[in-house]
Amino acid sequence: MKHFVSLLFAVLAGVGSFAADAKKSAPPPRAPTIANVAYGPHKRQVLDFWRAESTAPTPLVFHIHGGGWVTGDKAIVAQLERYLAAGISVVSINYRYVTQAIQAGVKPPVQWPISDAVRALQFVRSKAGEWRLDKARIGATGGSAGACSSLWLAFHADLAVPKSSDPIARESTRLWCAAVSGAQTTLDPQQMKAWTPNSRYGGHAFGFMPDPNDLKTRDTQFAAFLAARETLLPWIEAYSPYAHVSADDPPIYLIYGAPPAKGIDAKDPTHTANFGVLLQEKLNAVGVANELVYPGAPGVKHPQMHDFLIATLKK
Repeated sequence: MKHFVSLLFAVLAGVGSFAADAKKSAPPPRAPTIANVAYGPHKRQVLDFWRAESTAPTPLVFHIHGGGWVTGDKAIVAQLERYLAAGISVVSINYRYVTQAIQAGVKPPVQWPISDAVRALQFVRSKAGEWRLDKARIGATGGSAGACSSLWLAFHADLAVPKSSDPIARESTRLWCAAVSGAQTTLDPQQMKAWTPNSRYGGHAFGFMPDPNDLKTRDTQFAAFLAARETLLPWIEAYSPYAHVSADDPPIYLIYGAPPAKGIDAKDPTHTANFGVLLQEKLNAVGVANELVYPGAPGVKHPQMHDFLIATLKK
């Protein structure tokens, strides 16, 4: 028995060593074809572009990183190699944070990350000829705040200004599809509290953050945010994806890490599938194609975001 235990520990140690060696030897993420392309004057207004091998214009995955609009970076794009292997190019953007907007006195602060997503998308479309992109087949993706921005783009009316003196502003902001994870589908504190009683997220998007230099204060003023809702309602409706849903919106894919439980406190109220269920009800009501995925979800067609994006962009 003593010999068996010693042998078992030796095997486990070997497995751990093998895993560590494998991690050390894993290839680094593929370098962008073009890195840190500026789409605006701010240091955060930059993007990376990976070109897929193709003789024809390629579809594009437009990636917006998560991080609550207060942190995160464009460097990591999940399933990058799968997209490129499927002949789909990829863009990943950085954007100005809500905290930077608060410090600059911008009202509402969420205007900065959302308007940057708009400008970056229009900029990418302006590069379609040079980068060999199919202007129509662009799918937005991201997690959490990046998911919220992606859905806002998917649902909002086209922001192109055809007669603008700025050629970038003439480009469309409409999408072919969007696929997101852990999305906040509304920024309305009343909706959030009704859907998930222990909701705490969103106030910072409208300036309710005591110290923008301390990220721990981000979700500490939900009660004040809720109390101010009536005054803030025009802003809340302007920046909530849910408020912009219409029948002409593109196909939507939503994935969450736990099943929904409407009206019950959630372990992670900021990323609860309740957001997805309530959005799906509205999408179904107006006839927008959609998929909602979570553990135990019925009728799952595409288990992961990249499955949906590849199938839809290549259709």
